[in-house]
Parts: sequence; structure tokens; C-alpha cells
Amino acid sequence: MKNKTEILFLLILLVLIHKSFAQQNSTKLPEATIAETTMSFWDLPHLKKPYISVSPTDRKDGVKVGKLKVESNHMDSILKLSKDIFLDKHGNYDALLISHKNKLVFESYYKKGRINLSHGQASAVKAYTSLILGRVIQLGYLTIEDLNKPIINFLKDVDPKKLTEGAEKITLHKALTMHGGLTIDSNKWKEIEKDSTRLKGQGLVQTLLEHSTPITSESQTYLYGNFNPMLVMTVIDAVVPGTAKDFIKKELLNKLDITNYKWSTHVSGLPQAGWRVSLMARDMLKLGSLVQNKGKWKGEQLISQEYISIATKGIVKPTQDWMPEAYRYGYFWYQTLITVGSKSYDTTFAWGGGGQRVIVIQELQLVIVISGHDRDDKIMPYISKIIIPAFVK
Repeated sequence: MKNKTEILFLLILLVLIHKSFAQQNSTKLPEATIAETTMSFWDLPHLKKPYISVSPTDRKDGVKVGKLKVESNHMDSILKLSKDIFLDKHGNYDALLISHKNKLVFESYYKKGRINLSHGQASAVKAYTSLILGRVIQLGYLTIEDLNKPIINFLKDVDPKKLTEGAEKITLHKALTMHGGLTIDSNKWKEIEKDSTRLKGQGLVQTLLEHSTPITSESQTYLYGNFNPMLVMTVIDAVVPGTAKDFIKKELLNKLDITNYKWSTHVSGLPQAGWRVSLMARDMLKLGSLVQNKGKWKGEQLISQEYISIATKGIVKPTQDWMPEAYRYGYFWYQTLITVGSKSYDTTFAWGGGGQRVIVIQELQLVIVISGHDRDDKIMPYISKIIIPAFVK
């Protein structure tokens, strides 16, 4: 009898805790005011209460919704994590969304997060550029075989006679894995950047390959950034009908019903390929769903399935000293194994500074989206230990 009484008491206590926590949360969707849509991100006021929903609202935006159905202990842990995020225990994060089996089942906003406001993506944009290239291949403007051909083969405005020795060694594969191999004096490049006319369109690649030291096997080692994303974007612009800007809008963003975004322009006049893009959290989720569903969206094959398979593999090992030992790099997408119990799950993700992540685990039909403005960005262990295990059966 005593045990039954204790169990009943604990159940009542849990209900009261959940009720108390719910009362601390905002029940109103955190939509940006007109004034907030015009101010800079850094001027946005913090939400007074977190918005946390285990049954997200259908906003008719192309995102299917459902309810979070996990065991009670996992539910408690996810709600506690959400509360701790709001209380600054894990850093400055603005949104956390979870999609399971192609339905948004958990949606939360904190601090500067707003459901209708696009959020800076930082280097996660590189992964989105990779998806754009996958769309180019799906439509037949490039082939999988073209990934291993010299990028200058696709750039008809580039004069090969003026290029540094070994320029032909730079392929899309090399650029996508940060192995382009460019070596340019930084002070000299600062001067060159002032001449924007010279860098327009394919002039960017022409100038880079004129001023780089010779491209060799030794120089083609992993080096993050190093103009590689813009090399890829220049090829995209060269092979698609019209411009890369129009292609991105028509063939990817419009297809996903992504309309509230900002996509900045590079000094070359082409769309940025590695940063300076803003997307709403739900739209980040759509890009993750594309990867989870092997390039399909609403039954249509938007991204080459073969390309997705290659792009999300752990092809090379990053060499930054701040990079976790277990992380690998594909085509601008990161890859690692996350272990739950006795089993490991292949995990791929887009990652941008400040805490931008689109995490995909195909085997679990799981997509997790995070956005934030945290310098240290140490949320990933909590995602691995708290959220992902909730969906392992």
C-alpha cells in the first residue's frame, strides 16, 4: 500500500511540475512585430517567456505538424532542456525544432527567436550551397562525373593562358571538401578586393587563379573556407540557364515555399555561398527534410539522390584544432556517429557559427534544427544525450 501511495504522490508531483512549467511558457506564437522586422538582429529584444510546444501549429507553410510522442522520462528531459536553454544554462540559443517521421513535433523559441523572422545562418550556408549544386545535377546541367572535372572546364570566360600552374587540379570535388589548394597573399588580396569590377562573375575565379601560387598535391590539403564555396557558386552560375540567383529562388526556395529569407550578394555579384544568408527556423527544417528524404520533397525528386548520398558521407577529416575528433566532412556537410546505448547512428548536419545546425539522422527519420547566437556553441552534447535517445526504440 505504501508503494502505491508513493507512486501516486510522484505522479501528482510530475503533473504539477508540468503544469507549473507550462504556465511559465508563452502560449502565444512569438511573432515579430512590424518594428522588429526592420531592426537589426542584435537590437531585437529577448522574449520574456519561452515558447515551447509539443503540438506545433499548422501554419500552412509546407511543414506538416504532429505531436511529440516519446516516453515520459524523455518528455521530461526535453522540457527541462528547453527550460534550461531559456535560463541561459546552455548558452544563447533562439530556436529548437524537432521533426520526426516528416512531421514537426516540437517547436520552441527563446531570446531573439521569432517564428516569422529569418535568422542568420553563418557557415551553415555552405551546406545549402551544396544542396543547390545537387539540384543542378538533378536537372541535368551537370553530372556526377563532372564533380571530378576541372572547374575551369565550365568557366568559358576564364582565360586558361593566364592561370597559375596546376589550376586544372581544382575540381568541384576538391572545392566541396575544402581541398581547392589556393594560396594567396592576404595583404595582396585585400588590395585586389577593392577592384569590384575586376571580380565580377567569373572574374573572381580568373583573379584567384592568376594570383595563387601553383596548385599542387601539397597545397590541396584541407583548409576551411579559402574561397572554396565561391568557386562552387561560380560554376553553378556558369552552367544554369539565367543566373544563379534566379536559379536558387526558382528551383530550390520556391519549391520549398521559402519566401521570408535574405540572401546577400558577394563582391563578384553572385549569391553568397558560405555565409550571409538568413532563413526562418521552419525553413531550415525543410532543407533538413530534403536530406532526410534523400532529395525528395512532396514526392518530387528535387536533389539528386546519388549526390545526396555522396555529399553527406564523411569523406575527409577536418584539421581545425577546435573540431571534435569524431567529425568528418563531406560536400560542405559534416558527418559523425552518435552512439545511443549499444548502437551508433550516422548523423549528418549543416553547421554555422553561433549555433546554427540542421541535424539529420535518416535511420531515425529525425531532423533537429537549432539557431542561436552563442560564441562557445556547446549545445551539441545535450542534443546527443537528451533529444536523440528519445527517438530510439
